[in-house]
Amino acid sequence: MAARTGWAAFPHDAKAYAYPGDALKKVWPKLHAGDAEPFPDDKRASALIKAAGKAAPKLDASTLASALQEAWRAFHSGDFKAAFDAGEKLGPIGASVAAKAIGIHATYLVDDEAEKLKRFEQAAKLAEGAIKALPEEANSHYRHAFALGRYSQGLSIAKALKQGIAGKVRESLDAALELAPKHAEAHTALALYHAEIIGKIGAMIGGLTYGAKASEAEKHIREALRLTPASPIAHIEHGNVLMLLYGDRKEDAAAAAYEKAAGLKPQDAMEALDAAYARSQIE
Repeated sequence: MAARTGWAAFPHDAKAYAYPGDALKKVWPKLHAGDAEPFPDDKRASALIKAAGKAAPKLDASTLASALQEAWRAFHSGDFKAAFDAGEKLGPIGASVAAKAIGIHATYLVDDEAEKLKRFEQAAKLAEGAIKALPEEANSHYRHAFALGRYSQGLSIAKALKQGIAGKVRESLDAALELAPKHAEAHTALALYHAEIIGKIGAMIGGLTYGAKASEAEKHIREALRLTPASPIAHIEHGNVLMLLYGDRKEDAAAAAYEKAAGLKPQDAMEALDAAYARSQIE
C-alpha cells in the first residue's frame, strides 16, 4: 500500500455523525462514555479559562465553548484535520480534541510508519502542554498515555523499554484514573499496559520490573467493558489482551470479542473506524 502522509479523508459515509446544533449535546454522553470528556458548554469553558490562567486563549467563555463544540463536531464527523487544527489553535484547552484527532487519524489513516510515529509524538507534546496547564483534567493525562502507548507500539519492545516509555504511560494512566475512576478508555489502556509487557517480555520479568500482572489486565478490561459495553474499541482491546496474555489458547474468545466489536453500531467516525478494523481482523 502506498504511503499516505497527508490527512487522508475519512473513508466511510459520515452523514449520520454530523450532530448539528443541539444534537451534539444530546448524544454527548454516548459519544464520550469512553473518555469521560465533559461537554464544553459556557460553564465548562469558563472553568477551563480560569484553570489554565495565562495558557488560556484570549476568548470569552461563550466563544471558547462554541469553538470547542465545533472542533468536537469535526472530530465526530471524521474531519480529523479540522478538529486537530481547531483544537491546536486553542492551546492546552484544545489539546484534548487535537491530540485525539491526530491520534485516531494516525492509528487508522496513516500508512507510513515514520509519519505515524511523528504524529503520535506530536500528540504526546500537546498532551504534555495540557498536563502543565490543566493538571486536574483527567484527559490531559489520558491523551498523553494514549499517544505514548501508540508511539511505543511502533517501536521494538527493547527500544520502547530503553526509552522509559512504559513508566511514563503508567504514570499518566494512574493520574487519569485517580482524577476519573470511571474513565473507561484509561482502564482499557491500563489493561493493555499489563498485557503488552507480559506478552513481550514474559510474566516474571514483566512482573518484577514493571509490576505487570495478568490479573490486573483482566480486571481493567472487565471494568472497561462494564462501563462501555457498546464501545467497539473496548471489545477490540479485550481481544488483544486475551491474545497477548494467552495466545492461541484464547484465540476463539479473542475472535468473539472482535466479532462483537464489528457488530456494534458506531456512534461517530472513530467508532466506525474501530468497527471496520474489527471486521478486517475476522474476515
